[in-house]
Amino acid sequence: MGGVILYGKNVADAMENELRDDAAALARRGVTPTLAIIRIGERGGDMAYERGAMKRCDLIGVNVRRFVLPPDVLESELLGVTDKINRDDEIHGCLIFRPLPKGINESRICNSLAPEKDVDGITEESLYGVFTGFGHGYPPCTAQACIEILTHYGIDIAGKKAVVIGRSLVIGKPVAMMLLGKNATVTICHSKTEDPAEQCRAADIVVVAAGRAGLADARFINPGGVVIDVGVNVDDNGHICGDVRKEDAERAKAYSPVPGGVGAVTTSVLVKHVIDAARKAQPDTPGRP
Repeated sequence: MGGVILYGKNVADAMENELRDDAAALARRGVTPTLAIIRIGERGGDMAYERGAMKRCDLIGVNVRRFVLPPDVLESELLGVTDKINRDDEIHGCLIFRPLPKGINESRICNSLAPEKDVDGITEESLYGVFTGFGHGYPPCTAQACIEILTHYGIDIAGKKAVVIGRSLVIGKPVAMMLLGKNATVTICHSKTEDPAEQCRAADIVVVAAGRAGLADARFINPGGVVIDVGVNVDDNGHICGDVRKEDAERAKAYSPVPGGVGAVTTSVLVKHVIDAARKAQPDTPGRP
């Protein structure tokens, strides 16, 4: 018998009810939370995420303004767009699809965005906030989606041993710091880690974010533990799969599926950040903790 499936839709639905109330409260004050999306070109993954984000925004009451640029956009033109967004008081958050085209300094573009409008944790100041607990901005949406799932399903984090596979600034390192902030004891495994399977078998919570299909097999699974699979890969049959094979993930006490797990929560986190940024932008109105 397989473990409990931690469906992301249940988390997103619960968040949606609260976020709709928050957006309505701002609307009564004459404020419409607004997200700017910067997309360069027409990559399929970007466009799919954009459609999902726009649908979620529409359901909750958040406005979206799109800035769609050609693949040969100049860095100076892109900087002009981020500057325009920074100066527009009616835009509260901005999502920039990456990677950016060759020839554009991605770090310069990311850090040109005002930290208070950085709703996906791409600026250095936002990451500083994740690592220290101080500063402006928000954690990367996917990293926070992992925490939202654990919290929604009542999975204790404090005092637990957590292992994160992957050390990127997009997921691995931020989610490790967020788990640490919840008082877990955290180990980060990466390509040079000796016997990562042993580390994972001893863990209460494992977050797999390496981007390699089937990387974490049955040897990595603690039957009494929880597995959060962040990987999004395409298998040999053209199907979406995670970093953990379904039959191996089922050995855990609980696990998030791919698809239908972390990804389903990410756009809700994005909307949550936009609404919070809109609230913080109002005089004498603190953001939600």
